[in-house]
Amino acid sequence: MKLWNSDQELFELARRELFTCVVGDIMDKMRLYHQFLPQKIQPLRENMVVIGRAMPVLSVDVFEEQIENTHNPLMAKSFGLMLEALDDLKTGEVYVNTGSSPRNALWGELMSTRALKLGAAGAVVNGFTRDTLGIYRLNYPTFSWGRYGQDSAPRYKVVDFRIPIEIGAVRVEPGDMIFGDIDGVLVVPSKIVDEVFTKALEKARGEKLVRKAIEQGMSAVDAFAKYGIM
Repeated sequence: MKLWNSDQELFELARRELFTCVVGDIMDKMRLYHQFLPQKIQPLRENMVVIGRAMPVLSVDVFEEQIENTHNPLMAKSFGLMLEALDDLKTGEVYVNTGSSPRNALWGELMSTRALKLGAAGAVVNGFTRDTLGIYRLNYPTFSWGRYGQDSAPRYKVVDFRIPIEIGAVRVEPGDMIFGDIDGVLVVPSKIVDEVFTKALEKARGEKLVRKAIEQGMSAVDAFAKYGIM
């Protein structure tokens, strides 16, 4: 039986009872072995948690902010479609960006400010972030390779958004569920969100029983034999 009636209720349940390890374990059981984004994508602050629907964003390298004599009109436009992608964020969505080389920051304080105003749930970028103290002040859930102040304007452009992307071995489709915490970032395909999170809640609640049994002296072998959880 589903324990929530909306994404918002699911987000609150996940923040209260779940963590990425247990959700990843469930997808392993479903033979979905490659749903964690690369390990180097970590929370900017250790206690940050992000959960929301993916809004994928694709970027490319460039070597001038505004390129003349281009065959592509986007090359003459600062940041490409970055501002349009940012403004298109909806409540509960996560900005997920990849595609360009890690030569510059892909997210910062002003972007966080706009995303927060729109009700977006966070940002996950396959590269660096900047304006760290500003993001800390906002406490906006931000996941990246780390901190790097190099500006993006002459180094990358967003070329499209709300399209499928890949980060590492993981495909990210618009509307997939993004769940990240101190142990990394998971992508849960949209068609199995209900099944995965229902089973994850069951497992998380079962783990509390296992923990209690071990604390009371039960061996790890016996605990696993009884509960099937470890």
